[in-house]
Amino acid sequence: MTDCPPFSTAVRVYIEDTDAGGIVYYVNYLKFMERARTEFMRALGYDKPAFLSGDRLLVVHSANTRYLKPARLDDHLQVSAEVSRLARSYLVFRQCVKRADELLCEAEIKVACVRQSDMRPVPLPEDVQRALAAKT
Repeated sequence: MTDCPPFSTAVRVYIEDTDAGGIVYYVNYLKFMERARTEFMRALGYDKPAFLSGDRLLVVHSANTRYLKPARLDDHLQVSAEVSRLARSYLVFRQCVKRADELLCEAEIKVACVRQSDMRPVPLPEDVQRALAAKT
């Protein structure tokens, strides 16, 4: 990845995000990215983005993450998100974490649509498909 997606949300690094060395613990980048995906969906009009109509949930299926440089305590970060692939029952987000113009972390996160009752894959609701297609 070279350019980061245009949609982004701000995150500040707190002490609870860091390890004993004062750098962001690797799993917390995934939490920051979750926030950005949630805010991306909120911007499309979905108040509770993980819970969709008709007993459907959005859940992370897989993550391919590259850690390039560390973020540190009190850093101001921009965490971006965009849909890079939209399929019938899943979507792939392309995401970046930056400090100013410095790329710290990038990832592709596959998010599946599943039925809450049995966690089996189901199609994304049509309104969600349309909203996401307009953003890809």
